[in-house]
Amino acid sequence: MARFRNKKKKMLETPVVKKQPSVDHLTGEKIPKSFVFSRGKVPGSLKQLELDLRKIMLPHTALKLKEKRRNNLKDFLNVAGPMGVTHFLILSKPKSVPHLRVARTPQGPTLTFEIQEYALVADVARAQTRPRCPQGIFNNSPLIVLSGFGSGGQHLKLTTIMFQNIFPAIDVNTVKLSSCHRIVLLNYNTETKLIDFRHYSIRLQPLGVSRRIRKFVQNHHVPDLRNLQDVSDFVTKAGYGSESEADEESATVSLTNDLGRANRASMKSAVKLQEIGPRMTLRLVKIEEGLCSGGVIFSEYEKDKEESQGCHGEDKHAAAEEATEAN
Repeated sequence: MARFRNKKKKMLETPVVKKQPSVDHLTGEKIPKSFVFSRGKVPGSLKQLELDLRKIMLPHTALKLKEKRRNNLKDFLNVAGPMGVTHFLILSKPKSVPHLRVARTPQGPTLTFEIQEYALVADVARAQTRPRCPQGIFNNSPLIVLSGFGSGGQHLKLTTIMFQNIFPAIDVNTVKLSSCHRIVLLNYNTETKLIDFRHYSIRLQPLGVSRRIRKFVQNHHVPDLRNLQDVSDFVTKAGYGSESEADEESATVSLTNDLGRANRASMKSAVKLQEIGPRMTLRLVKIEEGLCSGGVIFSEYEKDKEESQGCHGEDKHAAAEEATEAN
């Protein structure tokens, strides 16, 4: 007669997924989150740009968002609500020029940009002698800097509000310098009406310290002293960096506390920016009231129509600004 063994049932443990907070514990404001995806048929380079934009929006974005051709905008909108997604970044190529749409969910407005030129992260890295992009810099959201937008019209003011709200707000009094690793710069040229989009990494270097000593302190690697007669040769030997890394008084800061192994509170440190990409040259062509639909608030190719509307056009701008700030 067969014997039945009394096996203990093994309980499967459900993996614990760390849920990101939806509200900043310092400012009490809602943390903006985003979806970056493409619509229609796009070339391989534009698909790679989509992945690069997702890395910029980290950590409050879906890095591995799966999309299918049969998905429509309503599908993304249905998922965005429960997940707390506040913005859509949509890439497309309707004609010969790629487009980038930045939309506020769920009711808009939507800003449409033409991508005149763009370079991927890999292209920027190949053009640099020493590319630098540590993985840890994507653990925190980037800082946002806008330049040249204050001298334009209402459409530029709406653009400023949109990009300011797409990243989490910071409190200057409570922000930790150790969490500031990246910066996104948007510069508007009033003559060409083009927006330069750049993405940099931030690092601090102690002033008056040679590159050899700095690497030794930061990495704790034992130096090769076989070809040197004395340890003083290692300290005094030239290696203070290139001319592009020269110390400038305008680019130095005095730290209030220690930051890393090399940057101490009692020393001055130089702020260094290194581009990590991607880079884009954008042109604002249209602003719509709703989510990729609704009335046209601004059109680069129909300015005469906007001027003929007079006060009605200004009312539309004000209503869009209030909706963007309220959401």
